[in-house]
Amino acid sequence: MTDSQRIEKKALLRAPRTRVWRAITNAEEFGTWFRAKLDTDFAPGKHLVGRITYPGYEHLRFELFVERLEPETYFSFRWHPHAVDPKVDYSDEPTTLVEFRLEDAEGGTWLTIVESGFERIPAERRALAFRMNDEGWGIQLDNVKQHVAG
Repeated sequence: MTDSQRIEKKALLRAPRTRVWRAITNAEEFGTWFRAKLDTDFAPGKHLVGRITYPGYEHLRFELFVERLEPETYFSFRWHPHAVDPKVDYSDEPTTLVEFRLEDAEGGTWLTIVESGFERIPAERRALAFRMNDEGWGIQLDNVKQHVAG
């Protein structure tokens, strides 16, 4: 489901829930499929900073704030969506909430990724942030799917 305030992507990953959980909550593994180098592990309340490793975007800082970790079920963080201009300080802007939900499925694990809160993003960059993240989460879902299958 996609509307103007919420992105939702869902896929069946051909891997056990434990494997998918590790891929999305281990900072090193997350960085591999997401293409980011993070400075520390995920833990509730942690502020993580790193760099994007995707070719052409290596100059960009990657930052997120871990909200919740419910083992093998739910992981969420907040971030500044599409914060790609190195000359802009996004720290005073509201964040969006990114949620990963895992459910058992026949032959694997359902992974649902939801990003919400776009209505709080400044109007001048809201539509672009939404469009880019909507496209980006489709790509990232494919990336994590391939990561856990390999």
